[in-house]
Amino acid sequence: MNAREKYGIPHDSVITVAGTVGVGKSTLTTSLAQALNFRTSFEKVEKNPYLNSFYKDFERWSFHLQIYFLAERFKEQKKIFEYGGGFVQDRSIYEDTGIFARMHYDQGTMSPTDYETYTNLFDAMVMTPYFPHPDLLIYLEGSFDDVIERIRERGRPMEQETPTAYWEEMYNRYEDWIDNFNACPVLRLNIADYDLLNDEKSVEPILEKIGHFIQQARKWRSSHLPVE
Repeated sequence: MNAREKYGIPHDSVITVAGTVGVGKSTLTTSLAQALNFRTSFEKVEKNPYLNSFYKDFERWSFHLQIYFLAERFKEQKKIFEYGGGFVQDRSIYEDTGIFARMHYDQGTMSPTDYETYTNLFDAMVMTPYFPHPDLLIYLEGSFDDVIERIRERGRPMEQETPTAYWEEMYNRYEDWIDNFNACPVLRLNIADYDLLNDEKSVEPILEKIGHFIQQARKWRSSHLPVE
């Protein structure tokens, strides 16, 4: 029996992994996809033409960066559902507006005009009945100290040069954001409760929780379908 059958996870499920920078989204995405024999959808960090410039000058490049991410994530979302599901996705499209664009607007590194343009575009693309939302969003959480340590361990130069205050602001905004998120069901996982790098079997209880959440969500949706 494969993991999908064992835990009752439909073959067409779409699972999105969310959380602040450095919390382990890519590691969990890879582990879940391997266990479920799903495809992966990763954030295109290395090929992003704006990222290095953005870390050097937030105000100059924040709008360009967010538009790029929005376009890329929308294309990925479209591709995932055209395939018919069976995907684990690294970072959600909802974080772009709920965390990053809003943070730059509040801090004055994105102008009111640019922010309004961005949010109008996001709403037109995503906040409609026609946009396919994931079956489940897995939110990774942990202490701020653990997150900072992980950022330091992976050693990306542009992240090492970013002030700790920036990461702390982002961390706090994520905590507020997830408390009010309702676009799809949410499973919260604490990164201190598993160690996928050193214990492959620690993915098993995660799979069990995923199966339970998705089954309950699909039952709820089917019971609330409009009657013709």
